[in-house]
Amino acid sequence: MRFPSDHRLSLIFLFAGTLFTSASLMFVLQPLFGKILLPLLGGSPAVWNTCMVFYQSLLFLGYLYAHTLSTRLTQRRQIQLHAALILISFLALPLALPENTVPPTDSNPTFWLLWTLLLAIGLPFFVVSTTAPLIQKWFAHVGHHTSHDPYYLYAASNTGSLIALLSYPFLLEPSIGLDEQRAYWGIGYGLLCAMILACAWMLSQNRQTDGPAQENNAQADDPDVYTQLRWLLLAFVPSSLLLGLTNFISTDIASVPLLWIIPLTVYLLSFIIVFSKWNDRLHPLMVVSQSVFLVPFIVYAFINPADLPYWAYLILHVLAFFFAVMVCHGELAKMRPHTRHLTRFYLIMSFAGMLGGMFNTFVAPFIFNGIYEYPIMIVAALLLRPDLKQSLHKRLLLQITPPALLIITGFALYTFVKNLLDYFDAIVISLMVLTCLTFALRSRPAAFSALTGAIMFLALGVHGLSSHTLYQERTFFGVLSVRESVLTNEQNQPETYHELFHGTTKHGAQRLAASLSTIPLTYYSRPGPIGQLFSEYDNSDQNWTIGVVGLGAGALACYSKPGQHWTLYEIDPLVVDIAENPKYFSYLSQCAHHATITVGDARLSLAKEPDHKFDLLVMDAFSSDSVPTHLLTEEAVKLYFKKLKPDGILAFHITNRHLSLKKVLSIHAEQLHLASLIQEFKPEHEIPLVVATDWIVIANKPEILQPLVVSRLGNWQKMPLYFDMRPWTDDFTNIVSIWRETL
Repeated sequence: MRFPSDHRLSLIFLFAGTLFTSASLMFVLQPLFGKILLPLLGGSPAVWNTCMVFYQSLLFLGYLYAHTLSTRLTQRRQIQLHAALILISFLALPLALPENTVPPTDSNPTFWLLWTLLLAIGLPFFVVSTTAPLIQKWFAHVGHHTSHDPYYLYAASNTGSLIALLSYPFLLEPSIGLDEQRAYWGIGYGLLCAMILACAWMLSQNRQTDGPAQENNAQADDPDVYTQLRWLLLAFVPSSLLLGLTNFISTDIASVPLLWIIPLTVYLLSFIIVFSKWNDRLHPLMVVSQSVFLVPFIVYAFINPADLPYWAYLILHVLAFFFAVMVCHGELAKMRPHTRHLTRFYLIMSFAGMLGGMFNTFVAPFIFNGIYEYPIMIVAALLLRPDLKQSLHKRLLLQITPPALLIITGFALYTFVKNLLDYFDAIVISLMVLTCLTFALRSRPAAFSALTGAIMFLALGVHGLSSHTLYQERTFFGVLSVRESVLTNEQNQPETYHELFHGTTKHGAQRLAASLSTIPLTYYSRPGPIGQLFSEYDNSDQNWTIGVVGLGAGALACYSKPGQHWTLYEIDPLVVDIAENPKYFSYLSQCAHHATITVGDARLSLAKEPDHKFDLLVMDAFSSDSVPTHLLTEEAVKLYFKKLKPDGILAFHITNRHLSLKKVLSIHAEQLHLASLIQEFKPEHEIPLVVATDWIVIANKPEILQPLVVSRLGNWQKMPLYFDMRPWTDDFTNIVSIWRETL
């Protein structure tokens, strides 16, 4: 029996609660399984982006399933088929990685990662992904007095996503381990399935007909091609912009753990706002705010970056992202169709989200050597402002002429002016003035976006010239660049040298003069802690077997001696290519004639080595500024000492701008009854390319480290004790607990 004007709140609570639970489970599963996978791939930020592509792709397939189910089958058949799918999905529980899964070391692991995700969580995630469109479509047929416009339920879905997203790092991760998380997720999944079946039962009790949903409504005309294309673009650009900004801030601003949460939070919040009743009043304000904020954003973020702390840059970029996605998603919400086309609307949205993720993960890394998809999508978001259709029909040629002339002028200056950087200030001022003029074009999206894009393109080109970048390439593991810089040497003369950067973090440097090129620098200098270690054990290390995790520019290899055997472990093949190329760095070619280089995740590689092989194991693995967490767990430390000789030494490089890594290692040393020392080194005198750096050394017995204790070369101290956090294990890590207070 059908209730044509049902006012029961219980219906809203049931359907909204189902959407809330589904979204919560989806956004808990994403970081949960990402955390399980990260150790296999060295903690690269690209793991998160690849996982996002998988989630978006499966979300699209779930929406396609919901669209096909609700438009092709009777409501009874819909319920029967979906109930069968739910029962089959329980075969995939409990969640776990396939046995003996190992990523490839000689090729890009993207497709391996996607296949692993499909095998491990594909079916349950698919069921969860069908919930949003299917439940809203069912709600449109239960006869509630709000069934004619079920889009407001989308706010419940995105609220669940947002709460789960913020709860994971601050509540779930610090409280329970991965095994418990997987168990609780399975229980939550069972609850969700019960709620879906309850919604199906309500549909069966209140359905209008037993045929496919075919509302006959004068307002339900099929959307034209332009409308559907605009839906696609309005969802595609924010999706790509989300991943682009996430990659950009972790590469070019600061590799602070959990920074990816901020853009995703803003992204989800925008959906909650625009699909609420507030959108009609807020949308015009967002359109104006975007054009107003664009001027200082372009000036300070691209044309003339000021010397601001990373958090100020972060705020600048997040605000720009907020206005961009609010305008795009606001336009999308304004264009939402009649419920007859609800599943098609969500299908196109999910397809666009998948395309955005694929563009950033599969296309951009192969056609760009930097995070250039981010500024491209900033320009695309401006193009999608209101009145685009009218703008394209009003003197389009006249609108795109100024940006075209600006680009031509830039190319001409680059081609014909020999010392372009001599005019750097004049160019910057000119671009700033032009940026202010773009505000006058805000009502003409074609001209507005084209001129802004031209300005950003020229600004990036000028700053690329000023950075003296010799080489830049992008891989699955991030953006690597070699730069030529100038220092003032001991004779107060300018001297060029080379630097290796991963994102914004320096991973090594080398002076070019033949008499200086074998001197280890930066974190590996002879006055520093690792130099002191090699100096103190100089008489006993003639035949040591040494392992180094993390290659960088290869500076550590210049501590090697003819009788020693060195094994260098590096996860990124491009790092090996750069370090072995004498055009950029010559440490390896000059010092590491007999060293073995092993490509792959260090922990997996070390596990294959014979026990008690090493006299010294140096842990120097960084992904930009972060040490991959799986190299810091109790199980990892036990593995290192299994591979060390009884009198072997573990040296850990922990220099970090954002995390207090000494807490983690101090607790391990205490729990495992190991001797440990720390030195937080700061140079007493200004020496070229000798920098402050923190190192920890750990051994089985205090006597092994005694030479460092009595050494006059550095200030080695006993590790402080900490009692305010749990030991990190493969099952439990908590980044929040080791954030530095300065954050």
